[in-house]
Amino acid sequence: MNIENKMTIEFESRSINESLARTVVAAFISPLDPTIEELSDIRTAVSEAVTNSIIHGYTDEIGIIKMECFIVGNELSVEISDLGSGIEDISRAMEPLYTSRPELERSGMGFTFMEVFMDNLEVVSVPGVGTNITMRKRVGSVKEMQEYTQEINHNVL
Repeated sequence: MNIENKMTIEFESRSINESLARTVVAAFISPLDPTIEELSDIRTAVSEAVTNSIIHGYTDEIGIIKMECFIVGNELSVEISDLGSGIEDISRAMEPLYTSRPELERSGMGFTFMEVFMDNLEVVSVPGVGTNITMRKRVGSVKEMQEYTQEINHNVL
């Protein structure tokens, strides 16, 4: 795998830093010339992942959230990880409308939004150790994707 660009940032699990993460990822993918819809989808998915770390990972404490972004061709990978409480039952947590913090009036749609707005979502979590969320999305117009695929096929042949 030939990584064309990589970025890593760490920040405290404070709600104000959720907007920082959205802004940083938007700036990072700007060379891919995303559509407004792609940009909105990515920003929303990142926002949900970071908010999950803040609300659920570090319930009553401030911890560190790490965000790594990779661009390979026209695909963006975003990894958001924390060393928080972890998730007991990932499949349950990923059910639409499920929330472990109903007292905060959470919608329980975070993972659903991540799945809908990104092409791929992987969640790895160990209770008491932390959670790692990896999301991928192809960015660019259909024409650009076709040109990129043709270029790869030409180079392989």
